[in-house]
Amino acid sequence: MLVQGRHVRTIWRSESDASVIRTIDQRLLPFTFAYRDLVTSGDAVEAIREMIVRGAPLIGVTAAYGLYLAALEARSDPFFHDHLMETAARLRDARPTAVNLAWAIDRQLGIIDRSMTPGEACARLLAGAEEMANEDAERCRMIGEHGAGLIEAISRRKNGAPVNVLTHCNAGWLACVDYGTATAPIYLAHDRGMHLHVWVDETRPRNQGARLTAWELGNHGVPHTVVADNTGGHLMQHGEVDLVIVGCDRATATGDACNKIGTYLKALAARDNAIPFYVALPSSTIDWSIRDGIAQIPIEVRSEDEVRYIDGENERGENTRVATMPPSSPALNYGFDVTPARLITGLITERGICTADEEGMLGLFPERGAADA
Repeated sequence: MLVQGRHVRTIWRSESDASVIRTIDQRLLPFTFAYRDLVTSGDAVEAIREMIVRGAPLIGVTAAYGLYLAALEARSDPFFHDHLMETAARLRDARPTAVNLAWAIDRQLGIIDRSMTPGEACARLLAGAEEMANEDAERCRMIGEHGAGLIEAISRRKNGAPVNVLTHCNAGWLACVDYGTATAPIYLAHDRGMHLHVWVDETRPRNQGARLTAWELGNHGVPHTVVADNTGGHLMQHGEVDLVIVGCDRATATGDACNKIGTYLKALAARDNAIPFYVALPSSTIDWSIRDGIAQIPIEVRSEDEVRYIDGENERGENTRVATMPPSSPALNYGFDVTPARLITGLITERGICTADEEGMLGLFPERGAADA
């Protein structure tokens, strides 16, 4: 997508050095736009764990490149394949909720075997990671194609008046390789001349909405307003929201969707106010092995310091950390919650839009039913 008028992806191989993977250090946004070079598998693990990169699709692609970096650093190691398996385990443990992480690792491990030389494995893993990155960008573009029709239909009903979309956290191109999931329909609708406005949840405690989604939308010229997390219900009650689109870190085979903490509350408010609530996700985010999201999806518990403190920029342009609560009070920091399928109007995927249930999902992905038969 666009950064100061220039097209940028979130992750790519360095043009000057094939052993370096470049990404955007998202912890510094929106105040500083800077790249981070990943040169070892440990760098990839750190990037995922410390949220230098974040968002389920981008986490998966970063892990794929991480295995390529592991292959490079172990080319002369007699225990080459053991090193790859150890790295795969460390990558899996970096963040537990996003299913794309395990999906990408399994896919990369599936294209190599112990009969290959290290050089052959390196080439395979690089090609696999780049294929995954290109596929993710195309999947997100197609999510945009399908989802833009929802915005267009509302625009027609409103006789061209702005369509108000509410989103939560950052499910934009920064969470993917390009386009984003929840934002892809917004970008395509905007580029096609539709009038729209986005309500951007700040998304405590890391403020990915205020820091990342607002920055993205501003760079692309999309009208938007940042609101406190608890404002969405009020806006819905007063007719200020036409559509809710959120992203997803893991969906079940029956349509439950796990996303950033607070998403479930938006779904409840949308249901109470008869506002359509859509989840945008690539098929790589669907975990076909589970059926009950509340019982089976592991919910990441992050450091309580993310609740205790908030980072920002002071009037002198310096990055500053500020305490937000009494130091003696304990804090709890769940990273995600699960929205039951019954509250979801539909799932927007690269193959189209379906109901959030097994029948609807298998209608778009019939091969999954055959695989499980």
